[in-house]
Amino acid sequence: MSIRRPTPSFAHLHRLSDDVGLFEHAEHSTPRTSHGYCVDDVARGLLVICREPAAPTDLLHLAERYLAFVVEAQAPDGAFRNRRRADGRWQDEPSDGDWWGRALWGLGTAAARSPLPSMRETALWCFENGAHRRTRWPRAMAFAALGAAEILRVRPDHSAARWLLHDAVVTIGAVPTDPVWPWPEPRLTYANAALAETLIAAGGDASADGLRMLAWLLDRETRAGHLSCTPVGGAGPHDRTPAFDQQPIEAAAMADACARAMTVSADPRWERGLASAVDWFLGANDNGLPLHDPSTGGGRDGLTASGRNENQGAESTLALLSALQHGQRLDAADGPVLAGRQPGSFPTFDE
Repeated sequence: MSIRRPTPSFAHLHRLSDDVGLFEHAEHSTPRTSHGYCVDDVARGLLVICREPAAPTDLLHLAERYLAFVVEAQAPDGAFRNRRRADGRWQDEPSDGDWWGRALWGLGTAAARSPLPSMRETALWCFENGAHRRTRWPRAMAFAALGAAEILRVRPDHSAARWLLHDAVVTIGAVPTDPVWPWPEPRLTYANAALAETLIAAGGDASADGLRMLAWLLDRETRAGHLSCTPVGGAGPHDRTPAFDQQPIEAAAMADACARAMTVSADPRWERGLASAVDWFLGANDNGLPLHDPSTGGGRDGLTASGRNENQGAESTLALLSALQHGQRLDAADGPVLAGRQPGSFPTFDE
């Protein structure tokens, strides 16, 4: 299946945003303002914009707004609130859920990649204020650790980031040697590839374990030559595919992890996996339906057993944009499969 990969459009991201932040939900392409905002999505938005090369001024202004939202969500002890009403009032108390991890991921990315010195300085301060915290939840730790990996890319001696990445590896746990289920959990749940990516980012023996996990996950989630994502209800050793609902966050996490793997391994499976994850959004999936809406620039909310969810919320749109960013670099790298490319030679977000 030959797919033309489009350039990311941020039109729908602008549509979902206002002077405060990024609305979480949409009815088709219309923001559902009554549902308010969440740090989970605003931090994702900060990350995606800071990954965009040569971002235009209007996009940088949006990133500044998102950063201000995340800063306001942080408590003095480094924890984060998550949910905020449309009238500006916070609905929860600061804690260390997934939003803490995603906030640190977004902050670490902004600190490392933003072209604006003021943003880099503020993001680093907030990252450091939250990086001493820990949680027993592997995904929250993985998201935070990926922010730490961004910091370490530009500041290899940053001790707080180094310890956070180390402790995330410990929290994820030992990777079983059983080839049937080489996964450190009894079931796959959500953003699964982020666990493998965290181990790859950590280097050393952890990186080898992460590559082994990712290879198994990619094989498991490949069906008839295309990506077939783990559904929202998760999957165990005996569950059959395809299964629904499939969420865009899974394909985006797979794209990120395969792109990370390409920086440390010349195995062509990672480039094929990256292409498969990007193309899942464009119709190379179990239903043969694109999740990308070229008329709005938005991403639809998932694949269902009978078709697709036509709503275009923030999480799905940001997952699409992240994947399309990878797609642009993939298309710039001389063809669909670059066998023999050396580790680290795939274009990074800064090249």
